Order: sequence, then C-alpha cells, then structure tokens
Amino acid sequence: MSSPNYDSACLPDLLPLYYRRLFPFSQYYRWLNYGGVQKNYFQNREFSFTLKDDIYVRYQSFSTQTELEKEMQKMNPYKIDIGAIYSHRPNQHNTVKSGTFHALEKELVFDIDMTDYDDVRSCCSAADICCKCWILMTIAIRILDRALRDDFGFQQLLWVYSGRRGVHCWVCDEAARKLSVAARSAVAEYLSLVKGGDETVKKVVLTDPIHPFIRESLALVERYFPRYALQEQDILGRKESVDKVLALTPEDVRKELQQDFQNEKKPENRWKLVKDQAKKKQGTSKKSQHFEKEIMLQYCYPRLDVNVSKGVNHLLKSPFSVHPKTGRISVPMDLKELETFDPFAVPTISQICEELDRPRTGEDEEKSEDAKEKENEKDAAERRKIRDYKRTSLAKYVKYFDQFLDGLARSWKGELLKKSDLQKDF
Repeated sequence: MSSPNYDSACLPDLLPLYYRRLFPFSQYYRWLNYGGVQKNYFQNREFSFTLKDDIYVRYQSFSTQTELEKEMQKMNPYKIDIGAIYSHRPNQHNTVKSGTFHALEKELVFDIDMTDYDDVRSCCSAADICCKCWILMTIAIRILDRALRDDFGFQQLLWVYSGRRGVHCWVCDEAARKLSVAARSAVAEYLSLVKGGDETVKKVVLTDPIHPFIRESLALVERYFPRYALQEQDILGRKESVDKVLALTPEDVRKELQQDFQNEKKPENRWKLVKDQAKKKQGTSKKSQHFEKEIMLQYCYPRLDVNVSKGVNHLLKSPFSVHPKTGRISVPMDLKELETFDPFAVPTISQICEELDRPRTGEDEEKSEDAKEKENEKDAAERRKIRDYKRTSLAKYVKYFDQFLDGLARSWKGELLKKSDLQKDF
C-alpha cells in the first residue's frame, strides 16, 4: 500500500528535512514529560532508533527536548520506538549495579494489526489493506475505547495510525502508567475474546450469562456486521466462505441451513435464516446457544497482540515516526472523525516535504513581521518550525495531538495542585 508519490530510496534525503523542520518536538516533549509532575520522568524514558540497513539502537535517553532534537537530527532514525520509564537513565544502563536497572512504568498500550484478521477477510492478506477491511480497525477502536473509558475509568486515550496496516492505543492516565505486569495482563485478558491459532475453527465461545462487556461489544459489532461481513466480505455468498461460517454452527443446524441456502442466495436473507435458527435453538436446547453472536464476534471483534499490552518494558512505535515501507507518518487519530478516517489519505514524508517548498500567501507580510520582532534565535527557529508544519498536510494531525495534550495537561495541573497542598500540610 505504498503511496504512488513515495519512493523508499529517497528516505535518506527526506528524513533530515523532516526531523529538522517538521517533526513536532515541542508537543512530543510536552507529552512524554507529563508536566514534570514526576522528577526525571522524561530523562529515564527509553527510546530506541532503527537506523538505515536495520541497525537497531536501544536504551537511548535524553535530558532535555533540545538534546532529543539534536540526537534525532544527527541520527535521522528510520523508525522510533518508545519504551518504559526506568529506575536509572537508560543510556547509563551498563554503568549501574547489576540487577538494579529495571522498568518502573509505562503507558498501557494496545496494538491491533490487520494481519491478525487474515482468516476473516478475503479482500486482502498479510500487510495489504483496503477500505473494505479497514472497517475492522474502526470497530476495534470503538469497542476498546468504550471499554477502557466506561469499564476501567481511563480518560487519556491516544489512538494512533501505525502508518501501514494497524492502530495503536496509548492509555496515558497516571493509574494506567503505574499498572503492574499482572494488572496489564488482566486488562488485556478481559478485552480478549478471539482465542486460538490458525488450526482453531471456533475462536469465540460464549457462555451464560453473557458478560455485560460482551453485550456492549456486540451492540457495536451489530452496527457494522452487515456492511463488513455480508456486503464487503460476502461471507454468505461464495461457497468457500459459506462453509467457513456454517462450520461455526451446531451440526444439526448446519444441515438445515445447507438445505435452506439451496433456495436462498441473497447474503442478507441467508443471515436472517442463521439468526432464525439460533432463536429456535435457544428456545428448545437446554444448553445455551449463541452461535450467531459467536459468528459476529469471530468476524468483527478486535484481535489484540496481548504480549504488547502485558509487558512494562515492551517497546511500541512512536507517534510521528515514518513508516519506511509506505512513507506514511504515524499520526494521532481524532475519534470524532473516525468513521471518515482514510489511511490512504494520511500524508507521506515525500508529500509533506514537497508541500514545504510551495509558495504560500502572506509570506512577505510574515517576513516583515519577523524583521520587526526582536526575539532571540531559538524563539525565531521555534516559530519557523511551527509555521513549517502548518504549511503541510501534517497540520491537522498535530492540531489533534495538541488538543489531546490540553486534556492531559488538565490532569497534570490537578496532580501538581495536590502536591503543593500536601507540602503545605505540615
């Protein structure tokens, strides 16, 4: 799915320009410093860089925003990963006493990758995506965002498009960052419904009573299932697809449906026959039967890489990193525009670097304003950088990131007030 205007051979020429003029360092530092509420929080954070020819550099850490900027502009990483907050500065991990260097905390993160849905999509496979299967990412975000907010009480959720075939979620609440490995595992397991590998035919098994979380998730899935499964993937059209669906029903039901399908070819009507059989079975069977719900969940429910969520020291690709294969920027997603989010419209590094060179209206006025303003060089450089990204398609994604940070800052202010009040209580 590489963009037509992107050539990976040009990446070494484009990255220096991107890190010098377009990467939003100010917002990035504002995020990872968390208002300076905890001492050395940014300084003890691990970054890892993947350089040209897959050279992988771990345990990078920086004292200030300026230091981070200089190093990234020097190394021009092909990929940036963010790790945990450690007990010591990661770049000094070789100098601390053995056994004392360990990960303390990190955002609770989720990684949803389209390749994990290959058994339920016929339009694409492996790293390829299209608008037909992208609905799966929309469903995943809707279900997980609701559960993390309503069931767990988290509020500071940053959803990010990976730049190629998936999405990441960073849960940034203080309570989430402090979760133990056991607690992270518990959250990930609570949210996991699709179980089993390629050899497992039936990956979702429901029991009575159905948990309220599953009921809420089903309500969301039901909104998208007809469009995604029946229309886009035609799961009740082609014989091969029909057989896969029927394999998820009890044997006696399967035989009846095979007969019924002889006379009914329309997918929507076939699905009604499946639901009618489920209703009938629920009325006559002693054992609970929820096979129509299990089918919907197997085809549409989010598939999590639970190992990414469980580990405190697990690294995850950073927002605003460039995907070397597609050239697309890993951008924050605005959930108010989720239904219309188009991964193919996300800008590539070549596109935004080209946009920088285009003349813009009002440039002369800005130049004369700059001449009038007597500010030091650092402020002028910072202003130039802000103007630079605003001239490109990256602007709307940075604006959304700013809005997310404003919400996050309100929670920091609360923490800082609490701290100052505690210091006064002596």
